[in-house]
Formats: sequence, C-alpha cells, structure tokens
Amino acid sequence: MNITDVVKQVDDKRDELIELLTKLISYKTPAPPARNTKEAQSYIARLLESYGFETDMWDVYPNDPNVVGTLKGTNRSGYQSLIINGHIDVAAVNEDEGWNADPFQARCGEEFITGRGAADMKGGLAGALFAIKLLREAGVEFPGDLVFQSVIGEEVGEAGTLECCKRGYSADFAVVVDTSDLQIQGQGGVITGWITVKSKQTYHDATRRQMIHAGGGLLGASAIEKMMKLIGALQELERHWAVVKSYPGFPPGTNTINPAVIEGGRHAAFIADECRLWVTVHYYPNESYEEVAKEVEDHLLQVAKADRWLRENLPTFKWGGTSMIEDRGEIFPAFEVDRNHPAVHSLVSAHREVTMKEAKVNVSPTVTDGGWLADAGIATVIYGPGELTEAHAVNEKLSVDQLLDYTKVMVQFIYEWLHTKKESA
Repeated sequence: MNITDVVKQVDDKRDELIELLTKLISYKTPAPPARNTKEAQSYIARLLESYGFETDMWDVYPNDPNVVGTLKGTNRSGYQSLIINGHIDVAAVNEDEGWNADPFQARCGEEFITGRGAADMKGGLAGALFAIKLLREAGVEFPGDLVFQSVIGEEVGEAGTLECCKRGYSADFAVVVDTSDLQIQGQGGVITGWITVKSKQTYHDATRRQMIHAGGGLLGASAIEKMMKLIGALQELERHWAVVKSYPGFPPGTNTINPAVIEGGRHAAFIADECRLWVTVHYYPNESYEEVAKEVEDHLLQVAKADRWLRENLPTFKWGGTSMIEDRGEIFPAFEVDRNHPAVHSLVSAHREVTMKEAKVNVSPTVTDGGWLADAGIATVIYGPGELTEAHAVNEKLSVDQLLDYTKVMVQFIYEWLHTKKESA
C-alpha cells in the first residue's frame, strides 16, 4: 500500500466527504441550549465501530454523551500513539438571525459548504473521520494506538475533553481539529471568576447620609460603590499587564480583564449590601489559570486593605466552573506548541507535502478544549480547517478546497505518526 495513493483518494471521493459533513451538520447540536447531542454522538460511535474501533460512550450531562473510540495498535509499546479530538456541539442559532436557509441543512456550492458548524468544527471532525475511513479501507494497520474523541460542551465551557482525561485516556500526542485555517496552533487561556463584595451589616437607605457626610458616624457603605473601586483596580492591573507581559504572536495587551456582568443590591429601600462582578480573564500560553487568578486576587486584596470599609469587608473570589449553563463559570487552560516535538515536525511535513506551502506555527486568538489535554501532560496542537471569522457567524461556511487539503494532511500525518517508533523502543 502506497500512502500517496490513499491521499489521492480524497479528491476521488470528494462527494463522500461532503456527504459526511452534511450529515454531521444535520444533527441539531447547538449549545446553548445543549443536552441535544446523543443522536449525533451515536452516529459517530457507529462510524468508529465500522472502522474497527472499540467505543466508549457515557453521559457527561443527560442527553450529552462523550464518545471515545480506541483502535489498539499492533505494537503499542513500540510505536507512538495519537489522540484526535473535536467537539460535536456548535454555536447557538437565534431565530432572528438572517440565515439564507435552514442552518442545519448544509448547502454545498463549488467553493463553500454552508451550515452551522461547517467551520466550527464539524468540518474538522468530518475530515479526520474520513481520513481514518480511507486508511482503514486501504487495509492499513497501525502499530501505535489511535484514539478518537468526540466531546460535548466546548461552546459552553463544559469541557467534555476534561472528562476524557479524567477517564484515563492519554497518548503521546494530540491534535484538536478545531478551527485554525490549517495553522498549527497553541493558545492563550481563559478563566472566569466571580468577585463578591458583601457588607456584614444591612442598612435602610435613609441611613446613607450618616455614611457619606461629616459627623454621620456610621461605618457603612454601598457594596455597589465599593465594587466600582475594585473595577478601577482591575483596569489598573490590566494596563500593568499590557506593559510588563507579552507573548510572540499576540498583539500587546491581549491579556485582558473584562468586567462582563454585575449584579447587586436588594431594592431601592436598602443600601446595597452585596455586589457580584463576573469577570473574564484572558492570559498568555506560558501562564497558568491558577497563577493568573492569584495575581488578580492579590492585587484586589491590596487595594481593599487600603480602604477603611473594604478592609473590614474584604472581597471574596470564586474562580472557574464546569459549565456556563449550570454554574456560570468556565476554564480554558493555555498551552504552548513544542516546535521541537517529533509529531509537530511530522505534521509540518505532511502539511508541506499536501499544500506545497510551509505550515504556520503560531497561537490561536481564541481558545479550545486543547488546554485540558496539555494540562494532562499530553503534547497538543490545534490543527483544523475553517477561518475563525466564520465560526459562530450567520451563514457559516467552509472552503471545500481547504476541507480536501485538511483531509489529505490528516491521512498522511495519521499514517506517519502511528508508524513512528517511540524513542525508548
């Protein structure tokens, strides 16, 4: 079997690949509302089983299962293993959006496939699945293990990938087939947090004069107004980070602190005794969410201790979460691409051979579940078809030519990496 012949089959079987993507788009899996992926995941499980994989399917949330397929290698201890990871959920579709047709009925023209999830990221799932199908139909046996993960919840921070890691799935390398315009990428990270200012006492609004005017004698304050001081402190920290921190590939000041949502007060007859601020913090690939959260806390606590009222009513913090739907919180860990990793070299080589262009190795301006794989100690990259401007867009579309190129690269890369001996072997 000549791997070049298998790569050429991608063009010959173009219609089959487009049919597969059309089928995946037809499953309505937007998140929110989520809890709607079981049918799509069952379909992927059947596909994997038809390719000879052993499948593991379990509910992360009701009607939202993960699917992991494992194809055990013929010489597992001696050859490299691979995880291919992608999410089955897609961005929400609102009724008033100006789609030209049903978002879940893909339309394929000469240049583009249009439909919700085409770019983000059912195109990546379809290309990777089709590459595996072609390799298996050609009778290829892999010496190393191949693990395929179709996960839920990425669009709403529910980290189906983290659940795969907790279940013990691992490999020598992982490719997250998310939207990257065929660039090999790492990513910065995101963590959300709740900052709460809460008074130890509750006061009638008629006592406000005693809190703010000479001789009032009442050490009280509005939690909303004190939160304003902390928001100012967050802006100062954000500007400080922009000066002292940087990372190649990111414009200065990409590490932002967004005061996204504020909640507070009871009603007009009370001095506000509690205020909660929901923030989103973006940080660089060489930082961890734990250390960034601690930097924010330490800065705000220093500011609070310099305030006569806040030092007696220090802010509290709750970071992260497992779902933007269930507990209004999420974490996307950052990770860096190891340019010297042999799998990265192999992927760069496959990209060059197929596209006749040098691969761009850089950082994604957005985030994916890949951080959880890297957090578990697995060397990871993002590599998928689709332009980021199309992700979540009305009339979302994917270039047919790019989908074909992507599938060819994956055929070549999967074959080469799983036939690569471990260094210790």
